[in-house]
Amino acid sequence: MTDEVAKAVEECARVAKHAAPSLATASDEAIDVALTAMADRLVEHRADILAANEEDVARSRAEGMSAGLLDRLTVTGDRLTGMADQLRLLAGAPHQERSVDVSALDGGLTLVERRRPVGVIGANYEARPNVTVDVASQLVKSRNAGVLRTGSAALGSAQRLIEVVVAPALTAAGIDAGVVQLVPRTERDAAAALVRLPDLVPLVILRGSGETTRALAAEGATHGVRTLAHADGGGVLYVDEAADADTVAGLVSGSLDRLGVCNRLNLLLIHSAVYERLWPVVSEALAGRDVTPSLPPHDHAIGYEWSLDSDREATVTVASVDGLTEAVTIANEQTSGLAAGIATEDSAAAEAFFDAYQGTGVFWNAPTRLLDGFKLLGVPETGINLDRVPGPRGPVTYTDLYVRQYAVLPASR
Repeated sequence: MTDEVAKAVEECARVAKHAAPSLATASDEAIDVALTAMADRLVEHRADILAANEEDVARSRAEGMSAGLLDRLTVTGDRLTGMADQLRLLAGAPHQERSVDVSALDGGLTLVERRRPVGVIGANYEARPNVTVDVASQLVKSRNAGVLRTGSAALGSAQRLIEVVVAPALTAAGIDAGVVQLVPRTERDAAAALVRLPDLVPLVILRGSGETTRALAAEGATHGVRTLAHADGGGVLYVDEAADADTVAGLVSGSLDRLGVCNRLNLLLIHSAVYERLWPVVSEALAGRDVTPSLPPHDHAIGYEWSLDSDREATVTVASVDGLTEAVTIANEQTSGLAAGIATEDSAAAEAFFDAYQGTGVFWNAPTRLLDGFKLLGVPETGINLDRVPGPRGPVTYTDLYVRQYAVLPASR
């Protein structure tokens, strides 16, 4: 890592930390005004934003970027409108209670839980311009300053979004625009620099390919930086012997509307008792999405995540299993633990699947594509945390980005 890159990241962190009190002390009204202004400016500056994104897409296409990654990188008019709609919903969402009574203590005292901003939160993500707005808005709503670092493919789009949407909206609401910083460097080393600043950026949200994200999480741990890492994904669907054919067809098709996303269908496990009967249904649904099945014997790990494979994104692994126990064991032990679903008309089987699966999201006759902050909770997410320890798990939103502080004070306060 060059000193120039490290200094650029550190300077962003220092600016964000200096500006952080402006956001931490802002009124609820000012924050919601800023978020609403961001939504308005997305619409007002639509042409400017789309033009910057078109430049990023054209350059990346010329460099050979895969279709799935280009889909992530592209901002269409409809997607931009969706971003604005989400911002307005976030502006109208309730703010976290800053102080909550917990219990009465002896001696006329009361225990109170106070919820304080982290201070400065970092975020590293790749070719997804919409994440710039998603994360920035979540940080603003939770009163945390931020340092954002995106990959070179999306940097032009991200810079335009900060310049014409985020920063002016904050300023107009009376909040220091310095609270949201975008690292102006394309080098990959900038990501590593972001997880090495525990005194400035104690928490970093990591989104991206599994290997890179895991490496950054390990780097952060060695430097005392906590990370919320979204390293791996891939949805699992188990087709039970009591599954309805039409339901299965709908789930397979509905789970593959986009291929470059983590919560798409990745692994399809079919009960051996119904495999022959339902395979034509499954095959037709896959063909309808131009997706190729990877059938046994597999030349890859059964949980291999196809959305990260730029050459074979349009693939789903298919396997026959002896029953629910084998299916859930595979989902628990050989996949990322992001999400798994069961297709069945047997409520007892569904309950058994729910009890046995240990992953972040579990679904019954519903697609794993629903594991998304906006779809489940009505607000954008910063990412999906797969940790199997206490703390925020699943879609992480503004309600998770705080530090708990206990306070004891007189009950008669």
